[in-house]
Parts: sequence; C-alpha cells; structure tokens
Amino acid sequence: MKLIVILFIIKTVISLRSSDHHQLSIHKIPLGSEATFNWRIQPIDETVEIEIHYSADEFSWFAIGFSKRGEFKNADYCVLWIDWHRDVHFNDAWSNENGILNIDEHQDCNGFVWKKPDINNLTKFAFTRKFDTCDVHDYVIERGTTHIVWSKGTGPLSSLNGLDIIADSTSSSMSRTELLKFGKHINNIFPTDTWKYELLADQVRVPDVETTYWCRVQRLPHILSKKHHILQFGPAIQKGNEHLVHHMEVFHCAGSIDASVPLYSGPCDSPDRPQATQICKKVLAAWAMGADAFVYPKETGLSIGGEQFNPYIMLEIHYNNPERIKEKIDSSGIEFYLTETLRKYDAGVIELGLEYIDKMAIPPRQESFELSGHCIAECTGVGLPQSGIYVFGSQLHTHLTGTKVQTRHIRDGQELSPLNYDNHYSTHFQEIRLLPKPVHVMPGDSLITTCSYNTLDRENVTLGGFSISDEMCVNYIHYYPNARLEVCKSSISDDALRTYFRYMREWENQKTNFDDEISTSYKNIEWTKIRVAALHDLYQAAPLSMQCNSSDGSRLPGLWDNSAATPVKLPLAPPARDCPSINSHNNNLDQSM
Repeated sequence: MKLIVILFIIKTVISLRSSDHHQLSIHKIPLGSEATFNWRIQPIDETVEIEIHYSADEFSWFAIGFSKRGEFKNADYCVLWIDWHRDVHFNDAWSNENGILNIDEHQDCNGFVWKKPDINNLTKFAFTRKFDTCDVHDYVIERGTTHIVWSKGTGPLSSLNGLDIIADSTSSSMSRTELLKFGKHINNIFPTDTWKYELLADQVRVPDVETTYWCRVQRLPHILSKKHHILQFGPAIQKGNEHLVHHMEVFHCAGSIDASVPLYSGPCDSPDRPQATQICKKVLAAWAMGADAFVYPKETGLSIGGEQFNPYIMLEIHYNNPERIKEKIDSSGIEFYLTETLRKYDAGVIELGLEYIDKMAIPPRQESFELSGHCIAECTGVGLPQSGIYVFGSQLHTHLTGTKVQTRHIRDGQELSPLNYDNHYSTHFQEIRLLPKPVHVMPGDSLITTCSYNTLDRENVTLGGFSISDEMCVNYIHYYPNARLEVCKSSISDDALRTYFRYMREWENQKTNFDDEISTSYKNIEWTKIRVAALHDLYQAAPLSMQCNSSDGSRLPGLWDNSAATPVKLPLAPPARDCPSINSHNNNLDQSM
C-alpha cells in the first residue's frame, strides 16, 4: 500500500510541476558514471526542484549535497536511507569537520518523493530546496558555481547520525555546475540559410589519468572565407562520455590572414605541440558540464570568417577521469550554428581585469588575497559609443589559485549592481554565461574586476603571467554593438613599483631592485604578515598603468601611465538576506558599535 501511495504522489507531483512550470528549463549533469542530477529552478519561490537517479543495491543510502569548494566535510546534505525495518527515510543533515553526519534540527529538504528500484536497480527520488534556508548548517545557493557532492553506501542503517560520509561510503565524488540558471533559453528563429559546423576531437583515446587537456587545431572550411555570424554554440558530446567531458573551449588563432598554423591533435601541454599554435588564444566559445547551449540575442551574432580572418581555430577539451577508466574513445566537441544573413550588430568581446605580466604578485601561504584590475572611466569614455553597449554574457577567468571573481560597475562614483560575480569560482569550471539580463554600460563608466586567491599550499610568491602556475584575473564580457575597445586592463604603475622595491631594499633589507627582473625582486622578499598587508595596501592606492587598446593592439588616444583609479564614492551595500533572525542579530551588532 505504501508503494502505491508513493507512486501516485510522484505522478501527481510531476504532472503538477509540468503543467504549472512548462516554460522553465530542466537541466541535467552526470554524477560520475553512477548517477545523474536533474534540476529546475523556481525563481519566484526561490527554490530548486531536484531529482536524483542512481544505481545501487536495495538497501543502499545516497547523500546529495553542497559545500563551498567540493569538500565532503563541513557540507550540507539531503540523505535517502533505509532502516532495517525497510522503512524509507529522507533527512536534512550536515557533516562536521571529521565528515560525521548529524541530522539537522531544521529539516529543509522538502517535498520528498521516492520510486522503488526497478529491475535494473535504478532508484529515483526528488525533493525541493530553498536557495537560502536561513539555517546555519545549510549551504546558501547563489549565482555562480555550485559544488555538488555526493556519496552512497550499503545499508540498511540503524541511524543516520554518526554515519561517516567518507569512510562508510562505497563511492563518492564532486561535480560543479551553475545551479541558478536565470538566463532563459532564447528561442530565436534562425534564418533559412543557417547551417551547423562541428569542431570535434578525432577519436581521442582518453588517458586513464584524472585530468587531461586535449587540443586540436583545425582549418575552417572554405565557405567561411565569407563573413558569417555565430548564432548559437553548444556541446556535441559523444554518447556514453558525458561524465568524462568536463569543459571545452574554442580559440581563434588570431594571427595575420597569411599566417599558417600547423594542424595538431594531442595533449595541450605536450612538448610535441608546435610552438606556432600558441597564438590560438582568443576565446570564441566556452562550455562546461551542465551548461546549456549559448544563444546570442536576436540583435547580434559573433563574427567569424571573412577575407581578413585567419582560418585556424583550436578546440581544447578538459577530460575529467577520476575513476581512471581505460580504453575510452572520444570524438566530442562544440557545434556552431552559422549564417551568412548578418544580424544588425556584430557582437564584441572586451577583456577586463589585470594585465598578463609579473608586476602583480600574490604572497605565499595566504588564505585569501585580492587583486583588482581597473577599466577606468577615461578608457570607456574614448572606447565606447555614446549610446553605450549592452553586455549579455561573461566569462570569468583565473588560474589555479583563484577562488572568487567579481566585476563591479561604477557610474558617476556610484556603484551599481555587479556586472557578474562567482563566490565559489573554480578554474576547472569555466563557461561563457548569459547574464540574468543585459547590462547597459555607458562611456565614462568604470568596471573593476577583483579576484581572490588562495596560496596556502605555495611556498613562494605567485606572479601574473601566462603559465598555469602563474595567475590571471580576467572577465571576458560579450556585448553589442561591437566597439573599438577590446582590452581594458591595468597593472600597478612602473613608478609606484620602483618606489616600493626601493623602500623594501632600504628600509626592510630585502633584496629588491626594479632594474633587475621584477619576478626576482618579488621572490626575494621574505613575506611576513606586515609585508603582505603593506603590499595589499600598495595595490589599493597606487596609480595604474592602463591597457586601453583597440582590436589591432594599438592604444586608444589618452595618457595611460600613472592613471588614477576611478573613485567609488557610494559603494553598493551587501545584499540583505531574507532571514529575520540573522538581520535582527546584525542590527543589534550595528547598534552596539
């Protein structure tokens, strides 16, 4: 009787959800090779509807949850488990610093429905979860990257309390996705001459190691000697390899029209990779596991091809193989929808953030150290059209130590809503994301991109640069109409850095000299807490060296050395949580200060 009731509830709930919210997209990502995570957001209710499918034995338990950076300890879980009486339980729980589960006093995994395993031992269950439950043990689901953790193990259990989420599991893993996908699918009607072009890997034998970056350089077909617009791009994943293809990017080899780039297929870091392929760095498309197809707004398309367009592009695939599966062959890639019927506007891309040079440094053994790159008002003033631009997409980018990225938007000294942010950023999960709505950026606006870094495991300073062990802080913003401004980035001015190194040598007895290699001087500093704080304060106050460049690499008219950062006179207040007890506590703290 219990099973009949449960199945009736499942059918009723799915029917109601489908009829009431048919316009909302359902998303899906694999959880390794053993499970799938399906979800749909309800923006008005601020809830996520989640459905899990997994294969396991009859009495198995399954925990699905969230944590700040994919840790199994100090994580928030919703757990399906069966006791020795064969009763099914579903509990909100949290793991402590040792990975031991505790049932939460406040149960916020709601609307649970369950379907008994079928003949293939496939179990399905569904539940809902508020973005912010106001529970101290619950993870706040917010815009940007979400780290999803899961574990399963054998049962039956006598109790959930005391379960070791790591030691007692038979399998577990972590996945990343953008859980709160507010950008709706844009159902544009494409022109009749639209055609599909696929850039695919060629029968890659995926190595049985956890992480592989595979690159393939190809020449575009002859038809693209005439200019086209990209209307949409998305994944073309070989069936059965959905759990292996973690993310992909397509780069244009942006050289002169007659520059020949050798074809290549192999590991991106291989010593056999031709040096000439290193010019393939201009991002055309980026996709990550769980992302939808990226559809350009109806007013615009991304230009590709034409008489002056170098015809070589490169596909980069990140294979994630933590189970070290052998003998997997893959031909996944990116598919583009292209048209000769050009739209009203060419889309453009502007690089915001820090220059790729070693003038900016992150001291070692820091839990969080911030660097900011400025696109100052004077640069947007000369580089953007008088009517401004509309930013509809954004790709945030750092290397291995980046943990958080935000681009602030300043107009006339007042901080507006952030252009984009990710408080749980991971370099292993990069995609071009549609913004919830286009952001209008006017000439004279300032855009400040701030990145946070964690260098606790590094013994020496980390410098800006191109190597994966160096660091970057970039936001590639996608916008229309295309403007002449393409790079708006900064670094500390030479004069300020020269003064800093002289001070460190004369007053701190450090072996620093601006006339030597900058990297050598930074590496010679013995980093103490006071010196770390002093460097942070220097970067906050020092004048800037600006890159305010057009698409041909030339600087736009202006004085770009020793520039002042655009002042922020009215900073934006942190967003308030709809949590009466928390807000009351904060108000009491404010009144007591």
